[in-house]
Amino acid sequence: MSCSFIFISSILQDQTMIMKYQHIFFDLDHTLWDFTHNAKQTLAQLYEEYMLEKKTGIGFDKFYQGYAYHNERLWEAYRLHQISREELQWKRMWLALQEINYPDESLAIRMGEDFLKILPRQSQLMPGSKEILDYLKSKNYHLHILTNGFPEIQELKLQSAGIDKYFDYVITSAQAGCLKPDLQFFLYALTHTHAHPNESLMIGDDLEVDIEGARQAGMDQVYFNPPGYPETSTATYTITHLEELKQIL
Repeated sequence: MSCSFIFISSILQDQTMIMKYQHIFFDLDHTLWDFTHNAKQTLAQLYEEYMLEKKTGIGFDKFYQGYAYHNERLWEAYRLHQISREELQWKRMWLALQEINYPDESLAIRMGEDFLKILPRQSQLMPGSKEILDYLKSKNYHLHILTNGFPEIQELKLQSAGIDKYFDYVITSAQAGCLKPDLQFFLYALTHTHAHPNESLMIGDDLEVDIEGARQAGMDQVYFNPPGYPETSTATYTITHLEELKQIL
């Protein structure tokens, strides 16, 4: 066997490894778009506008802690079809108001509406988001968003943060007719984007919703774990910073 044949064969093998994935699917909130920062900024604005500290004598942090706690649990109930979108929107505010001894239901409804008007106009991204999107686009990957978020809200988030241009498709639970981690959501996404599971990679911060859902669909997964939680993950890859995707892609 000639040296030139070995060299060419090596190049072809390297190219095959590099192009193992064609379609890269991203979760949006907590993965690219910094939901925690943006939600906290929005809630702080509303807390001040509604003069809640003056009315209750309780600082914003107590309200925010209540919101964060109840929001996570209500989203889980929403994913399980136990509550409606409307209930999720106002009840997380109502329960947070209860934490500061101000259980005003009409105020909770108004705050829920205002929250969704202001939140998607916030633009803070997770560190390295634009840099990794530029890198992946330069490598000619097909980039897509898979999200359980409300369609009009998620589209506005992408636009406000200036990253909508990177994505071929934005697949929402409303389009798919179900929510992650439902297998049908991922099958819908693969069909809609003309992607094959073997050439697809899912990147997300939730082990159950993003990672397990993608695994069931036959996709490789990247568990994005920026806090470095000591969780047992069976994801294909685990990273703590988006920059680390360059070692995979």
